[in-house]
Amino acid sequence: MSLKSKIQAVYDIIHMKFIKNKKPLSVMSIEDTLKLIIEKELSVTRYGDGELLMMADQMNESFQDYDPFIAQKLKQVLKSKRDDLLICIPDVFNDMSQYNEVAMKWFRYFLRRKKYLFYRYFDENTIYGNLAITRCYMDYIDKSKCERYFELLKKIWNDKDVVFIEGEFSRLGVGNDLFDNAKSIRRILAPSRNAYLKYDEIMDEARKIEKDALILIALGATATALAYDLTNEGYRVIDSGHIDIEYEWMRMGATEKVPIPSKYVNEAGSKGHSEERLDDEKYLGEIIAKIGTKF
Repeated sequence: MSLKSKIQAVYDIIHMKFIKNKKPLSVMSIEDTLKLIIEKELSVTRYGDGELLMMADQMNESFQDYDPFIAQKLKQVLKSKRDDLLICIPDVFNDMSQYNEVAMKWFRYFLRRKKYLFYRYFDENTIYGNLAITRCYMDYIDKSKCERYFELLKKIWNDKDVVFIEGEFSRLGVGNDLFDNAKSIRRILAPSRNAYLKYDEIMDEARKIEKDALILIALGATATALAYDLTNEGYRVIDSGHIDIEYEWMRMGATEKVPIPSKYVNEAGSKGHSEERLDDEKYLGEIIAKIGTKF
């Protein structure tokens, strides 16, 4: 263990002592979160472990390094209190019996070390949306509700002109019917890793989109910041995260995080890091801009 890691471990232990008597943060159920988003036509931004570590300068993700600009943006979002932007966090502060062994082990490990970060940045008196709206399959023991959740998700973009701002190899909806009920689909491709380096260019391209289109963003922590900035400029934006991969796993009946052909799945190990060219006419015809991409 490096000296920095040892110092951080001591720091974590000290700070954990200060949250012993804190009440659990309040998080809505997945279904209630989705119903609220649909009813109020909300934008959505999501904070998971990666966003927490980014804000605390403890980032160690394979697809994004720490960046002070994004860290400040993430903190700015939390201070904004916008009524049209729902902030979603993990539902891990009370009973975790709904999670499978792998997910529960990870959540317990993370909370044991970093739970204090949630209380540093989030309000005990706020009710947050559920981050798992886009991660509603793999981590759960009971997967029978997943189809219902995707039915609700599809209502968000039903008969809407949709624009994806996605990593170059994310390929949302390619090879499945997740977005078949959208009126139209266009794509802005950005780097799969460290997308924040092209932040201004991504924003410039996004500003060319008409305001009545729905924007879905899959770009890690960069998506959380973009969702906020674009909502501020009058767009409705959904930080969609792993939604497409979870849908693929559900269709497959997968019981572990496996690679998906022609898609980048960062949680499936090196075999999931697909960066192959996709020569699909429909997909290629949907691309309206490429920013810092390989192909």
